[in-house]
Amino acid sequence: MVYGQILRPYGPDDRCITVNVGGFRQRMEHKVLKRFPQTRLGRLLCCSSSEAILELCDDFSPSEMEYYFDRNPRFFCYVLNFYLTGKMHLVDGLCILSFFQEIEYWGIKERHLDTCCTNKFYELMEQAEDKSWDQGSNDVQFQGSDLSIDSLSVSEDDRELFEGSWCADVRRNIWIRLENPGYSTSAKVLAVVSLSVVIVSIVAMCVHSMPDPDKMDPNEKKIENPVLTFFETICVLYFSAEFVLRLVVAPSARKFLCNTLNIIDLISVMPFYVTLACDVMDEGENNELENVGKVVQILRLMRVFRILKLARHSAGLRSLGATLQHSSNELGQLLLFLSVGISTFSVLIYFVERESQESELQSIPIGWWWATISMTTVGYGDTFPVTLAGKIIGSLCIVCGLLIVALPITNIFNKFSKYYQRQKHIEHRQSMN
Repeated sequence: MVYGQILRPYGPDDRCITVNVGGFRQRMEHKVLKRFPQTRLGRLLCCSSSEAILELCDDFSPSEMEYYFDRNPRFFCYVLNFYLTGKMHLVDGLCILSFFQEIEYWGIKERHLDTCCTNKFYELMEQAEDKSWDQGSNDVQFQGSDLSIDSLSVSEDDRELFEGSWCADVRRNIWIRLENPGYSTSAKVLAVVSLSVVIVSIVAMCVHSMPDPDKMDPNEKKIENPVLTFFETICVLYFSAEFVLRLVVAPSARKFLCNTLNIIDLISVMPFYVTLACDVMDEGENNELENVGKVVQILRLMRVFRILKLARHSAGLRSLGATLQHSSNELGQLLLFLSVGISTFSVLIYFVERESQESELQSIPIGWWWATISMTTVGYGDTFPVTLAGKIIGSLCIVCGLLIVALPITNIFNKFSKYYQRQKHIEHRQSMN
């Protein structure tokens, strides 16, 4: 027994209820509402208490069997049409998110949309989700991201941290010029000088790797080129001074040291000083330092991190870092797909090539290498199938590799475009300040 039947005797008029939506009154038959029992109005018929009724409507009159809803009366006309026809249509001029909230409130499912509106509904929802993603990335996805494209912008919170500290005005002015190249002419000059030193350091590191047989000592140890050593020393001293200056004037030393780009700056100069200390200890002929030479070589390889210093001056590199950081799901799917494909094709190629004496694919691990370079379309040519069945499998491997690699690339590219556009907007906004 429903609640209305408790309040007054059953009669012919009880087969209808009156719905009042924002002042728009409409009598609706029970048999119409029972066609969709999962909707809000359909569930009203099953309520057996006033508390249950008030959970579904804003107010009701037991004597008049009238239910009040504080909703959009214009939209309710489309709801009435849905109960009569069983199909829901989009409302012209109504935001798609508001439309979705309305049908969700009335308990109407997306599957009830008519075919003429289904495609348009999903297109508009996708566009709204993209805009929501952009807004959400400003507030959520970039929070805690050291390589985010906002990591180099000077926020108002950072400026406020200078208040009450020692030499606040001087430190603030230096900090802004170091962190915001578009702040003034002097800031642009500092950015150009820093970028030039990074490029010189990278060029010197590359030239230093070239062999020079004429510069060897009697013990067949390579003699450092004094010119390259001079340039490298100057660059490292500049990097060190810049890092120390940034640390001194930073509004928060802990936040500064936790920033990924600043960690890269520190790692790029540490090998120089550690190598220098190892050379000094090696000259002392300490018997406990037999492997100092190998340690020095490893540390010198760490100078490659200086290349990453370009991210401080490149919006594209910062956008790439942020994209990779926030594309872990897509990258994980890519690695999973490739792993499955590589494992499958390596086994197949092994079984069809193992009987051929001319083929080098005589084990599954070698098949892993072949499948990896084939699915990623690298194709070094060091290993290749020679049988007809092997060539067919190789063709399938290449085609599957193209499809697998292409699947998540679109999402990653879209994220990169959004990050890059946002970074350019930030730079433009800072240049206007």
